[in-house]
Amino acid sequence: MTENADDSLKSVAKAFKIVGYIQETGRVTPTQLASDFDLPTSTAHIYLKTMEEAGYLTASAGQYRLSLRFLSHGVNTRRQFDIYEVAIAEIDRLADATGEVANLGVEEDGKRVLLYKREGEEGVYDKAPTGEFTHMHWTSLGKAILAHLPPDRVDEIVDQHGLPSATDRTITDREMLASELESIRSRGYALEDEERRTNIRAVAVPVFANETVVGSISLSGPVSRFTDARIENELVEELQDKANVIELHLRHY
Repeated sequence: MTENADDSLKSVAKAFKIVGYIQETGRVTPTQLASDFDLPTSTAHIYLKTMEEAGYLTASAGQYRLSLRFLSHGVNTRRQFDIYEVAIAEIDRLADATGEVANLGVEEDGKRVLLYKREGEEGVYDKAPTGEFTHMHWTSLGKAILAHLPPDRVDEIVDQHGLPSATDRTITDREMLASELESIRSRGYALEDEERRTNIRAVAVPVFANETVVGSISLSGPVSRFTDARIENELVEELQDKANVIELHLRHY
């Protein structure tokens, strides 16, 4: 590889890091970017101006933010998932039937991605935006998928991302995770018991296509409403019913 090609690849990699940075901060000035990325201000300005000219940033009063072109890409990407196309109606029905927040998740690059969500009449918004990536072991959606992945793939995910904690209830030990995944397979559903956010519980079931787990669906809400009795006597049944319908549609999609 020539020096110029190597420099170009490094510039592309840095541009993607800048996109992620702007997504986290909301808006950025060339001076701020230069300081946080240890770049000359002129170079920071070139990055921002180039991405603006390409249509991926917009500028106002000297500050740059991501443009809605990313929304277009996200919507089109989401539609490439068969499970999204067949599941959204069932997720809506799930939210309407229970009054809670209903969610659809998939795994990508070892993370749980929130593909779609719908808030029921009594749903409590937990600040999880559509498109969010989180650690698999933090959420019921992620654990429901992990429990049905090949063991080698689970090991790869843990090796890649580790088992960091989100709360003092998060599983951070490999043996404890293995035991939890075995319990999920045995009972047929995954629980999230304040492992990502305090006072929030969630319950999820996997969704299969051709005997391979392709995602999961969940209900989430406050601890006070997500009692063990309600989960076992009402919510799991609702989830399994909707998962069965989604799987049926996937077979004929």
